[in-house]
Amino acid sequence: MTPRLLSSVLAVLAGTVAPLSAADRPGFNYDESKVLPYTLPNPLVSADGTPVRDAAAWRTQRRPELLEIFSREMFGRTPGGRPAGMHWAVTSVDRAALGGKAVRKEITVWFTEKKDGPQMHLLVYQPPGGAGAHAPWPAFLGLNYFGNNCVNADPGITLTTARVDQRDDFGVVDHHATERTRGVQAQRWNVETVVARGYATATVCYDELCEDRSEGLAKDVAALFGTRATEERKPDEWGALGIWAWGLSRALDVLQSDPEIDGKRVAVHGHSRLGKAALWASAQDERFALVISNDSGCGGAALSKRNFGETVERINASFPFWFARAFRAYNAREDALPFDQHELLALIAPRPLHVASAEGDAWADPRGEFLALKAAEPVYALFGKKGLGVAAWPAVNHPALGDALAYHVRTGKHDITPDDWAQYLDFADRVMR
Repeated sequence: MTPRLLSSVLAVLAGTVAPLSAADRPGFNYDESKVLPYTLPNPLVSADGTPVRDAAAWRTQRRPELLEIFSREMFGRTPGGRPAGMHWAVTSVDRAALGGKAVRKEITVWFTEKKDGPQMHLLVYQPPGGAGAHAPWPAFLGLNYFGNNCVNADPGITLTTARVDQRDDFGVVDHHATERTRGVQAQRWNVETVVARGYATATVCYDELCEDRSEGLAKDVAALFGTRATEERKPDEWGALGIWAWGLSRALDVLQSDPEIDGKRVAVHGHSRLGKAALWASAQDERFALVISNDSGCGGAALSKRNFGETVERINASFPFWFARAFRAYNAREDALPFDQHELLALIAPRPLHVASAEGDAWADPRGEFLALKAAEPVYALFGKKGLGVAAWPAVNHPALGDALAYHVRTGKHDITPDDWAQYLDFADRVMR
């Protein structure tokens, strides 16, 4: 690999190179004046027209109905929960990691009774010391892109053996984690900062659950549940996003077994496609105490009916293995959607939810992410939760905060930055302490 190519790869991995700009994606709308009128489904009206008037009706009637709709029409059905043979073991512990600033744990999780079957590797950092005055620790949990080794330069992190596609502007240049990928996305994780604030942080490489390509539906967790090939699946059969979401719940199973982690105070978070997975995981699994969506865009927090930035047709064409095949019925037909992403956000109620956008990330439709959160407010109100307290899209770097809802849009591009983490930690202090 030439020095220029290596530099490009590391820049992409480190998140310092932005995705394609709006100018590089012709044919998509980035003009608010060209957003056509649309009508959002009312999350408080059931499919038969029955109004939902209280929290009990939401829980027993509307919430199950919306879960069914999203399972059938978008993400696909999750075929099972924790497998009977799932087990795990702590494979390494360093109680003086990061120069004594943290405890590092590595845990291998096998999804069947067989050691050579599907598995994932959970990395945990937590504040130093064991159970005592401050433990068990609240925690952040999220999936990572390039192996656990990408979240910090710590030489003690085991390099992942999963296929992880390292890319540059010309395509995939490597399929394996190497020493040069150690810590390349450390900024996105801010491990030292999170731990210093009194939180644990845990992560799993998403490619260990399902490789981010069509071939992934023939391996690992997908194979465990007999998932068919991308184009052979039933219309409502799950895809990669459903599998990644499932894996987050399995990681939570493990964290809840650790006496040094407070399993009732675990925040799930994700960036971009992994933000979509975090939202779907938390919609299904109410054990997650706080949910964070970072630049999740189309199929995540952004409204589809706005047709701004990435579209349903584009995301299905680019990633035909992410969603259920049924979702393709709405390609270039967003107006026909019987749901929209505000109802995905509403499924998290009454738990705290923080949605974040980036000013320079038009592809993910920052305003559409804000509007979706606003449209979820009536469901939170059923539980006595206040909304964001603003009617209009807030100014850049001026967060809007309610008692269970938070939103911010920052300067910059599609990424997670220390400024984002400052907002997340402040919000977590309010809602999980």
